Amino acid sequence: MQIIAHRGASGLAPENTLKAMAVAIELGAGAIELDVQWADGELWVFHDRRLERCTDGHGVLTEQSTAYLMNLDAGQGESIPTLWQVMTLIAGRCDLHIELKGAHTAEAVAALTHRAEAELGFTPAHWVISSFHHPELARFKALRPELRIGALIANLPLQLAEFAERLGAWSLNCDVDFVDAELVADAHQRGLKVLVYTVDEMSDRDTLAAMGVDGIFTNRPDRFK
Repeated sequence: MQIIAHRGASGLAPENTLKAMAVAIELGAGAIELDVQWADGELWVFHDRRLERCTDGHGVLTEQSTAYLMNLDAGQGESIPTLWQVMTLIAGRCDLHIELKGAHTAEAVAALTHRAEAELGFTPAHWVISSFHHPELARFKALRPELRIGALIANLPLQLAEFAERLGAWSLNCDVDFVDAELVADAHQRGLKVLVYTVDEMSDRDTLAAMGVDGIFTNRPDRFK
């Protein structure tokens, strides 16, 4: 079962910051997951729509200027990083799962993955691009059809994993509250991996392993070494 550091080692450092990414690398994470949003001509690594929970800023991230976002404290003196800053830090040392948080992200992420392959030691095999925004995920797949994509869900679909197969996904990324053995079996029958978020307890890991889940996203990769 693959262990994927969720927003970096976000149980040990402020989520989605360079510090969280560095801690995950130090722990030997084979894969890191992060979130990206588009604002003022830049891709920012940040999860929430609004800034209040994770920074000392206010408002909707996508409505802010670069100057404003660069000067916020995202915890422990960390800034909100750009995707390129995180890519530069990781430099091909592990897989990178990039979640597209809504519109206007597919084209920019596609371009940056190309650049990172040319300049930072990444290969196409390092990437998994995921999203709850399935139209945006389809747009990305059209731009870089050779890369793996992960279809994110927070429910139990009526047709199980059929939609992910139609998207051409590599993985079905499921909420731990909704995944069950039938969904896992259906996804596997369609040739899909099943990755589950967010798993921080060993007992949950063991339950998912018994279902045949292929990987978990965790805030505490140190617990699963």
